[in-house]
Amino acid sequence: MLERLAKQAPQLGWRGLLVGDMSQPRGGPMRGGHFSHQVGLDADIWLTPMPDRKLTREEREEMKSTVVVAQDGKDVDPNVWTPAHAAIIKAAAQDPQVSRIFANPAIKKALCREAGRDRAWLRKVRPWYGHDYHFHVRIFCPTDSPGCISEPPLVGDDGCSGMVLDHWFTDAVLHPKQTPIELRERPPLRMTDLPAVCRQVLLAP
Repeated sequence: MLERLAKQAPQLGWRGLLVGDMSQPRGGPMRGGHFSHQVGLDADIWLTPMPDRKLTREEREEMKSTVVVAQDGKDVDPNVWTPAHAAIIKAAAQDPQVSRIFANPAIKKALCREAGRDRAWLRKVRPWYGHDYHFHVRIFCPTDSPGCISEPPLVGDDGCSGMVLDHWFTDAVLHPKQTPIELRERPPLRMTDLPAVCRQVLLAP
């Protein structure tokens, strides 16, 4: 799916894809957490335009992301956001293999405003916390993975109505009260904690 989108990107005014975290090839625990990627169906695509040259390994590791959301969190930053940002997200959402896209509520708001009459794809774009410098793509389960269970297809409207979006821009959501969190050391993950099919991956040649 990412390769298809990368080939399509230049036609949309987007030079190429900068991919952040991806799931491991067959899913499974991530070294740095990121639990939403552990099912093997997720990838983060940066909203930073592709540079006009190949980056060195050090540059790739140290490169800063581009935040497209305004400081107050209520809309995108008009000095950063471009039609190409909207076009690349729309192209990803229109891919039949894509189940959902998670993006900052301000990005969803901008997409709703700019979409025009072709709006069916907006249903897949779901507002979520953070995600101000990238959008998160989740694909459907591959047909050759019977142990994988996709989330049900999304139904309903485009998710742009005030009732759906407005609460994301309330003070309680934009400026939540900080509550003390008791940190507990997480025990190491064992193979017995994982689905049985994970052992097949571990023992595969």
